[in-house]
Amino acid sequence: MVDPTSPSLCSNEQRRPAVALAHDWIVARRGGELVLEAIADALAPDAHPAGLWTMFHCGIPVGPAIDALPVHTSPLNALPAGLRRWLLPAYPAGVAALSRSLEAFHRHDPIDLLISTSSSAIKSIRPPKGVPHICYCHTPARYLWSQTDAYTLGGLKGALRGAGLALFRDPLRDWDRETAGRVDLFLANSNHTRDQIRAAYGRDAVVLHPPVRTDFFTPDPGVQREEFALIVSALEPYKRVDLAIEACALARTELVVMGRGSHGPTLRALASRTPHARVRFVSDADDIAVRNAMRRARVFLMPQIEDFGITAVEAQACGTPVLALAAGGAMDTVLDGRTGRLLDRVTPPDLASALRSMPPSDPVACRANAERFGPERFRHAIRGVVRGVLSRNPPESEAV
Repeated sequence: MVDPTSPSLCSNEQRRPAVALAHDWIVARRGGELVLEAIADALAPDAHPAGLWTMFHCGIPVGPAIDALPVHTSPLNALPAGLRRWLLPAYPAGVAALSRSLEAFHRHDPIDLLISTSSSAIKSIRPPKGVPHICYCHTPARYLWSQTDAYTLGGLKGALRGAGLALFRDPLRDWDRETAGRVDLFLANSNHTRDQIRAAYGRDAVVLHPPVRTDFFTPDPGVQREEFALIVSALEPYKRVDLAIEACALARTELVVMGRGSHGPTLRALASRTPHARVRFVSDADDIAVRNAMRRARVFLMPQIEDFGITAVEAQACGTPVLALAAGGAMDTVLDGRTGRLLDRVTPPDLASALRSMPPSDPVACRANAERFGPERFRHAIRGVVRGVLSRNPPESEAV
């Protein structure tokens, strides 16, 4: 619910502004989808939700605000779902189709604002003439700009991905950079992402950390801590769950991996052939199961470079310390020496050594740190940004 004391997005004399939302794809309910839901929820009841434009939609629920919206998909959505990741060269065409759809909609039902939430290509959607475009950027496309090599991991599929990226990366980069001009205001989910936006697009961005459900992810003093390490993650190459499997084997520490993804079979094979590995994969965990695991784990692992890393903050909200690479969003979310440890390197031996020497957790400090990223802060900030853009007075500071 929106705080009733929060200033309205429009004056009493104005009609409710019509806001179109755009998202790369709705194929899972992860951090990006939770941010999309939080934006839609924050804008109600002062804004009229015009609809959601997305390249792919498999029909899964996201949340009440998003699920109630009319959905407009690209022609790519008619193709078999398993082809989505292999259609990268067609993403510009998919976004162009969505741009035409949005323009046609606008001619009959004018919109006042376009908000995209992007980690791939949807930031390139073209707004109708005169309509401002805010992009909440989780990251410029990793496979084009920052983590191309990680997408070549994983046997034959990785080799095929690598071949495709070698062929298409440069023209897709050119398109991605050129279409950044379609965005009037970039919001970045972390200081790391702000730097990535500057490097990729030559654009400044305002940092607005995403909302973390600190009201749901809470400590439970009645739950006994256990000795396992925990990862909650999509099982994709750039998440580097392979490093955690090898490190926990070296440290003789049980590892629980919650999540699913295309890299899952490769990771299960790695766990089965790694000496001393004790890995439990949980592919169908709901939010309650994740929270229970976070309350019981000795440490939460984040060996990859995350743009923000919502799950690491959720773990801290449950009182669990985080062991992470000293890069990316962890620099914003983990207080080194207080709510976890930040490592300059995360090779398996380095990570194993840190696991062995990890001090006892300080659940009070972890919880207090996580509360900095609560949902009310985000709701107030995004409403302020939207109000400023609609009044042609966007934020000028580097953070909100």
